[in-house]
Amino acid sequence: MNFDDFSIRIPKIKNLPLPGEASHLKMAPQFRLEDLQAARKKSVITKKAAVMALFYPDDFNLTRLLLILRKSHPKDVHSNQIGFPGGQVEENDRDMRATALRETYEEVGVNPNHIEIVKSLTEIYIPPSNFEVRPYMGLYTRPEPFTKQDTEVEELVEVRLADFMDDANVFTENLTTSYATDVPVPAFKLNGYTVWGATGMMLSEIKTLLQQVL
Repeated sequence: MNFDDFSIRIPKIKNLPLPGEASHLKMAPQFRLEDLQAARKKSVITKKAAVMALFYPDDFNLTRLLLILRKSHPKDVHSNQIGFPGGQVEENDRDMRATALRETYEEVGVNPNHIEIVKSLTEIYIPPSNFEVRPYMGLYTRPEPFTKQDTEVEELVEVRLADFMDDANVFTENLTTSYATDVPVPAFKLNGYTVWGATGMMLSEIKTLLQQVL
């Protein structure tokens, strides 16, 4: 879909109810469901983070969604995984929205003033890192070249909207992670990468919303 049409239709999302946990669970591995159930049974003090699902036009005016491949860090359970630009709330952040905008600027160089926030999405708890993450959808209508933060971002993953919305790119793969071995995991296949876990769950909610307006 060209970005002109996308940007005209996308504001309809603002008035839609969030699909919420029901959409998350479509892409949740069994071990994640068990972790979430265990977390609900006890009082957990979580760390807070926010991320940005940024939609923008490419050089051919086709709509794309920006993901990133995170750098590999031995002590980071989410290292070397695909995710959204974003990160932990800092003391000077006014709110979660400000966190998402600041982190997007730091990690991929997008001026916060050039992003139109479309909608705040459902928070999701990530048991392995004990983060509660608030995703935001944003439009970047006049993009300038991205500048990745070399200490945090290994690669920019610029996904075509058509590929993201294609049900043929949703599948199940057996994966071995830092906290599970050879387990079936629902995932998206995007730009050759397997996108799963919390990012896959957030993408599922975004896709459910987009299906109602595109």
